Amino acid sequence: MTDNLAQLSDAGVSIWLDDVSRRRLTTGNLAGLVRDKHVVGVTSNPTIFAKALAEAADYDDQVRELAARGASLDAAVKEITTTDIRNACDLFRDVWQATNGVDGRVSIEVDPRLAHETDKTVAEALDLWKTVDRPNLLVKIPATEAGLPAITRTLAEGVSVNVTLIFSVERYRAVMEAFVAGLEQAKANGHDVSTLVSVASFFVSRVDTEVDKRLEAIGTDEALSLRGKAAVANARLAYAAFEEVFAGPRWAALAADGARPQRPLWASTGVKNPDYSPTLYVDELVVADTVNTMPEATLDAVAEHSQLRGDTVTGTSTEAQAVFDKLGEAGVDIADVFVVLENEGVEKFEKSWEELLESVSGQLKAATSAGS
Repeated sequence: MTDNLAQLSDAGVSIWLDDVSRRRLTTGNLAGLVRDKHVVGVTSNPTIFAKALAEAADYDDQVRELAARGASLDAAVKEITTTDIRNACDLFRDVWQATNGVDGRVSIEVDPRLAHETDKTVAEALDLWKTVDRPNLLVKIPATEAGLPAITRTLAEGVSVNVTLIFSVERYRAVMEAFVAGLEQAKANGHDVSTLVSVASFFVSRVDTEVDKRLEAIGTDEALSLRGKAAVANARLAYAAFEEVFAGPRWAALAADGARPQRPLWASTGVKNPDYSPTLYVDELVVADTVNTMPEATLDAVAEHSQLRGDTVTGTSTEAQAVFDKLGEAGVDIADVFVVLENEGVEKFEKSWEELLESVSGQLKAATSAGS
């Protein structure tokens, strides 16, 4: 069952699970995935927490305790989510130590309602870092226009960052610039840059979902022949940009002080179109110095029937650019695709956060009524 996952790991792809919950932590499920399926990290987001809180009674004891001491809704949500993240950090501590801090990482996202507010994002990122109080934490900050300076300022304070909601190579280059500037400022502030780790979460499947919809609306044979190709091509172009930036002279100065490159992380790798192979966004994005964060269904699919064939990314940028040239010729407005995806991404996480607040609010009220 684990041969494919071992092969993927040996190719330099760090396997992270795109899910965390109290049930996974308390039942030993997550520990089992670390032991048996080469999982070396975890990512979370508002949608994951909203689902966990709505579906399980695992949080009831903590909710009752929070209700008994009159915790506010925002304080309760923060305490519930950071408890899971802190416990996950502890579970991955051995992996973190064994990989010299490269893996064993656990991510928690700032309140998505702050996605367009730089100062508040920085303040919350620093607060989450202090609250969780674990060296293997990554604080997730969205790659919005307001998020870019927040990335730099958070890193400058010595806080490791997972940059999320990246869709275009252009924005990814801005993220790498924000990362490098953040490390330069961290160094100037007296921080040891060798301890700072960052990943750039480049979203994959959502690109195909949006582009395929537009190709089907165009409806020509040429357009239809391009379905299912945009996402992989986009990610491959991102990796070429990663190679370029982290081979440059500006980076060399930081590397001399032990700084580590900001690895690309392939996010949203669960396939949305049932006509595509469930392992499409794994098999086609195998390359060293990357992370693939998968939902468990994708993890299982890779373990069972992935067709891995070594590095499928290095040297593919010309071919990938040709796909984008053809998309433009077919009538797809690529720039608009990325704007729509970023806006939708922020909106989806905001909606999930509201659902999380609503769920905890209901549970707090029920606990208060039961205790009165």
